[in-house]
Amino acid sequence: MRLLVLFVFVLGVAHGQVRYSIPEEMNKGSVVGNIVQDLGLDVKRLKAGRARIFTEDSREYIGLNVDKGTLVVRERIDREELCAQVTPCSIHFQIILENPMELHRIDVEIVDINDHAPVFTRGEISFQISEMALPGAKFSLDNAQDPDVGLNALQRYTLHPTDHFSLKEVAGNDGLKYIEMVLQTPLDRENKEEHILTLVAFDGGTPQKSGNVKITVTVMDANDNAPVFSLPVYRVSLLENSPKGTYVATVTATDKDKGTNAEVTYSLSQSTGKNLNLFNIDPQSGNIAVNGVLDFEKSKHFQITVEASDKGGLTDSSKVVIELVDINDNAPVISLISFTHAIPEDSSLETMIAMLNIKDLDSGENGQVTCSLAPGVPFKIRPTSSNIYSLVTSQLLDREKISEYNITVTAADEGSPSLSTSKTLTLKISDVNDNAPVFQRQSYTAYVLENNTPGVSVFAVTASDRDSGNNARISYFLEDVLVNGVSASTYFSVHAESGEILAVRSFDYEQTKEFNIRVKAQDGGNPPLSSNVSVRIIIQDQNDNAPQVLYPVQTGSSAVAEMVPRSADVGYLVTKVVAVDVDSGQNAWLSYKLQKATDRALFEVGLQNGEIRTVRQVTDKDAVKQKLTVVVEDNGQPSRSATVNINVAVADSFPEVLSEFTDFKHDKDYNDNLTFYLVLALAVVSFLFIVSIIAILSVKCYRWRRERMFYKSGANLPVIPYYPPLYADVGGTGTLQHVYNYEVCRTTDSRKSDLKYARPSSESIISLDTSGTQTLTHAQMEKLTNEDQCLEY
Repeated sequence: MRLLVLFVFVLGVAHGQVRYSIPEEMNKGSVVGNIVQDLGLDVKRLKAGRARIFTEDSREYIGLNVDKGTLVVRERIDREELCAQVTPCSIHFQIILENPMELHRIDVEIVDINDHAPVFTRGEISFQISEMALPGAKFSLDNAQDPDVGLNALQRYTLHPTDHFSLKEVAGNDGLKYIEMVLQTPLDRENKEEHILTLVAFDGGTPQKSGNVKITVTVMDANDNAPVFSLPVYRVSLLENSPKGTYVATVTATDKDKGTNAEVTYSLSQSTGKNLNLFNIDPQSGNIAVNGVLDFEKSKHFQITVEASDKGGLTDSSKVVIELVDINDNAPVISLISFTHAIPEDSSLETMIAMLNIKDLDSGENGQVTCSLAPGVPFKIRPTSSNIYSLVTSQLLDREKISEYNITVTAADEGSPSLSTSKTLTLKISDVNDNAPVFQRQSYTAYVLENNTPGVSVFAVTASDRDSGNNARISYFLEDVLVNGVSASTYFSVHAESGEILAVRSFDYEQTKEFNIRVKAQDGGNPPLSSNVSVRIIIQDQNDNAPQVLYPVQTGSSAVAEMVPRSADVGYLVTKVVAVDVDSGQNAWLSYKLQKATDRALFEVGLQNGEIRTVRQVTDKDAVKQKLTVVVEDNGQPSRSATVNINVAVADSFPEVLSEFTDFKHDKDYNDNLTFYLVLALAVVSFLFIVSIIAILSVKCYRWRRERMFYKSGANLPVIPYYPPLYADVGGTGTLQHVYNYEVCRTTDSRKSDLKYARPSSESIISLDTSGTQTLTHAQMEKLTNEDQCLEY
């Protein structure tokens, strides 16, 4: 088993063209070359551009490894099968890249290896030579056939023994070498009637290969004149595709002998090779006729060897050169290299739509191709390179007028009669956002009762858009204009899809009798287009009662912030809004809605339980300080509502929180006067001891007095509806669907009452007031004693 050493050479890169050289018979998967390195590309570009190979032939011998950026052998390559005797033998293909479109021509030369030995078509050659043959008589020998080329092809012949004969090489008009056996010394039949010779053919490969044939020479008596052709070379022109039996030419040879020795018969020499089966000759008349299919695209000319023999065995040979004339028998072939099925209507002129390969196998005028498009389309076709054409736009497009084109490309050659081929491409025009939404009216007027339920529908506006798809998908927004000095979004919201205007809060006719807002309709294009309309909302008078929020407690002297770690998962419980309504029954059923938040996409509030949870993962872009406004609405007729503001700190550490809540003050005097306090403490230590004793006695007295005041003022507490344990209404819309515990502490001054809500231990509350910062987890709160003591923040 031989080891084949592979050498791959990059012959050159210029103007998007690379040429490689590889030996034939390479194994499948063998690397031909690194196309990324040789073309100055990268693997990412190959993948993004959907790199692929385009060949004009049906077979792909070379494949593209997009992951590695290399060209590899896909099929076994036999140079002799691919190119026969044509040199150099090359495979041509294109590498196509898209976005943007690029075209790179690749030539791979197939280098011959010495994989064939010279072979003679006959196993034995026989001659009958008259003993009267004179020295110098020539006898045509069969040429050995070697499919290899170059040095690996047939190089030389040897003949032995050489007692009577020698070899002579004759160069033909086709560039091939023919051999003749030349008589050197006269033959004597009486001395030796038969001569056995061996003809050996050698190629120039390494290792060298050879083939041989046995030559038998029978010496005949008396015939001393050989036939002689009238011409050494006959030249004929013949149309390709001539039918079988078509007359080609007549050859003539004469013999000076008389009688049977002068009778000449004609035959085609075996040295004709593959062309032997394409023609035949009449042995008596010398007429040559077509016997096979002649295709100009495969071979443009043929050369055959004709032999004339007399009865005495003397022969002569002559060459017949047949030149084929091309006829227009091949229509152009249109191959689609790349095609964009849809382009936007705002595409600029000269935008490329498709790339085509158009080729005609004929030659001359028969192979000259002219491309054209059907009239009435805003496109044109232009040549890019050899056999490559580009289909581009020639006018501006408008989808609203024509949304689809059927483009017919016609390729016609210049033969007579002309042959043509057509291919139809369907191109869709995609919409571009060039039309803004339009409202049905220039302004609207709506009416709503005061004390309305927050979220009640006030009115609905409608707009239309001439575009299609997302460009015609309209979203409605409330413009952020000031209404009575407050943002309009405080009072109203607009449903993004239906254009329905919703009341965010309950209105009071005695405070505001009408609102003037503006609604914007915006399409889904990029960039979006919009228009707006004025809406006048008139409030109609009605009585009201609003729910009361129990937790979180809103005070003017402190700000409570719920802390959410940045690692919080989706659904993390931030806090819970607890509210009651002094009404009862259906009027006390409350619902919770998130009216206003610093980041709407980060939080949501449970409609019925008031739990505020995260709806997505916290990102670094989210602000540390988040403010939520929750609307609590009852189900009465008319509906009543209340709102509560909740500060949320999105942070993992308290220093980060304090840096954002700049309105909280720190006791800087302590830090600035630390030395002073230390000195003062040493001076008054004895004084503090006495004061401590007095303070303990005062506290005891204070507690006793407060208990008595608490029992006396108990009748002034607000009435909270009582619900049995695990109370729930049938519809699942009750105010308290689960058990919640409340601790109420009262002082003599009812305005300083506080409520403590028991929550899961995993939640934290940060309470910041003007005197400092303190954090208590619910686990720590549970550790506090349940004495009659109220912590006042």
